[in-house]
Amino acid sequence: MSNIAIAAPADRIFSGILLTSVAYALFAGQDAAIKLLVAGVSVWQVLFFRSVVVLAGCVAFGGPSVMRDAVRSPIVGAMLLRSFFILGAWLCYYSAAKHLQLAELTTIYFAAPVIITVLSIFLLGETVPLGRWIAVALGFVGVFVACDPAGLGFTIPVLLVLAAAVLWAFSIVLIRKTALRERTVVQILLNNAFFLVMAGVPMTLYWVTPSPSELALLVAVGGLGGFAQFTLFEGMKRAPASVIASFEYTSLVWSFALGYLIWSDIPRPEVFVGAAMIIAAGFVMIAGERARQRR
Repeated sequence: MSNIAIAAPADRIFSGILLTSVAYALFAGQDAAIKLLVAGVSVWQVLFFRSVVVLAGCVAFGGPSVMRDAVRSPIVGAMLLRSFFILGAWLCYYSAAKHLQLAELTTIYFAAPVIITVLSIFLLGETVPLGRWIAVALGFVGVFVACDPAGLGFTIPVLLVLAAAVLWAFSIVLIRKTALRERTVVQILLNNAFFLVMAGVPMTLYWVTPSPSELALLVAVGGLGGFAQFTLFEGMKRAPASVIASFEYTSLVWSFALGYLIWSDIPRPEVFVGAAMIIAAGFVMIAGERARQRR
């Protein structure tokens, strides 16, 4: 009986790690598609179309009652606050996407896991063992080795991405606080309903009729974003924020791969060294959690 009680939390944490890793792979694909889109379509229009696709998926998956459940949710205020932070992060990040490479965007953005780890202590009351700090620090160093963001300078796009990292960190902490108290589909529906309303008016001011290829990308962004949100929320239910923070670094590997496939960006040797450090950070985290569960 005691073996079962000990194993269950470990299985839950590792499933959370797997789900969030899948989420960040999907987010990397979404980011690549959005970077292609923002060259000719406004950020507001992308956000509006993505929200429509995600909301349609929520209703199809959760049924018509999911809208009633979202309105009556006891934590609707906290979810709307979280949506506000995510919207700010979205606007900052994708406004900078016009001026920075995908790898540069991802690199600077990875101040977020460190901020999440710190916030998880003060806002969630989590205890962060030394192993988690080592994993986060190792991943962060790997990002610097891979991209050398310091060489970019503090331009407006760089500052926008840093602001996005801070806002995203707060939203992740709020997701952890609300994830255990409401169904995932309800949270996603409310999140994207907020985005739909907020993007509606600005979109009309910057409307550009999308070409068939752009329309296909807009639908793809919605599909990727919806699945990414679902797996992220489910992962957050299973693992502490300080555990999954370092796994956000895995999307850097996907970003470099997509940058090569789409824009023919050839990574420098330092990229492979940095990627190896990022992967090592994930293994350090997993090893640390296994050791803690055995104890």
